Amino acid sequence: MRKTPLLMLAVLAAVATACSSGGGGDSAPSSVAGPASTAGSSTRTTTSVKPDCTAGYLAQFTLRQKLAQLLTVGITGDADAANVVGTEQVGGIFVGSWTDLTLLTSGRLDQVKQSAKVPLMVTIDEEGGRVSRVGNLIGKAPSARATAETMTPEQFHDATLTRARALKDLGVTVDFAPDSDVSSQPDDSVIGDRSFSDDPAVVTKYADAYIRAMREVGVGTVLKHFPGHGSGSGDSHRGAVRTPPLADLQNVDLVPFRNLIKSGAGVMVGHLDVPGLTTPDVPASISPQVMALLRGGSGYGAAPFDGPIFTDDLSGMAAITSRLSIADAVEAALVAGADNALWISTDAVSSVLDQLEQAVAAGRLPAAQVDASVLRMATFKGALPRC
Repeated sequence: MRKTPLLMLAVLAAVATACSSGGGGDSAPSSVAGPASTAGSSTRTTTSVKPDCTAGYLAQFTLRQKLAQLLTVGITGDADAANVVGTEQVGGIFVGSWTDLTLLTSGRLDQVKQSAKVPLMVTIDEEGGRVSRVGNLIGKAPSARATAETMTPEQFHDATLTRARALKDLGVTVDFAPDSDVSSQPDDSVIGDRSFSDDPAVVTKYADAYIRAMREVGVGTVLKHFPGHGSGSGDSHRGAVRTPPLADLQNVDLVPFRNLIKSGAGVMVGHLDVPGLTTPDVPASISPQVMALLRGGSGYGAAPFDGPIFTDDLSGMAAITSRLSIADAVEAALVAGADNALWISTDAVSSVLDQLEQAVAAGRLPAAQVDASVLRMATFKGALPRC
């Protein structure tokens, strides 16, 4: 049975606590001040004002379209993608194991992109190993763990360059990788061989090589699963997952995130219950305390982070679906401070946007916070104009 009312109350209480303690909240950039004058002076001083590129970018969207820019949804193929982009202007589509890959090979992805007001984010999970969506198109790659055992970081960088070029040629713009979890779990466990190592220094070196190679080609990357899934109690696809306490994560799980937070990669937050950090029954992906930790950085010895925060899949993982409907989960994630809500189908997009519009109207989701997230996503995908 879902515990939606109680959990939503817990989320809202956590948001209020975070706000009252001064944590987290970014607001949209304020407009540039106009001409200044001095009281009692007969001379008015006019200053040169630069164009406000961010205001112009935001002005092209309705509120609903701004909210849609904060969604990334799984698509079945070109018709599904064309419909959700053309009708709702979602900011991103996700290519999964269920997607008809002729979307990427037929040229029809270009038609989908043309229906978007601003550059469309085309995302994928292509880690190598057992998490590979287009291995049949670009070639297979070993798991992260096997990679670290058989290649130097620079050899991995060079191999990743080849795969990055192949992804870009298919039209992919963002890869939800590298997995930056630190884990000694068996290979076939939920993280297991998706982790480069149980040594955070090794994870950092190989994740850094991956990010550098993808960036050189122009494909975005996303570190996952903050604040660390590698020592979690189970599989968040199947149910709630509890990590060691926050204090225990500091010198292991959080190290790669701390080291790579200024790398230019986005960050994906997992559906993880973290003692000493998250409110009971409010996993990290919808927790304002986790978003504040990531944004501020000081709580785990890192630099502040102003890149995009993504959620893990909100519709196909029991750690979240047993607690909340998709509309409630997306609202909770954005209210908490995430910039982009990910889920694996287009079925609920319209109803989610209906609820998000109501959340803004009711003041649960501040319009300035929406604008700030839209601008972070625009910066990440290179959509902001230069002026």
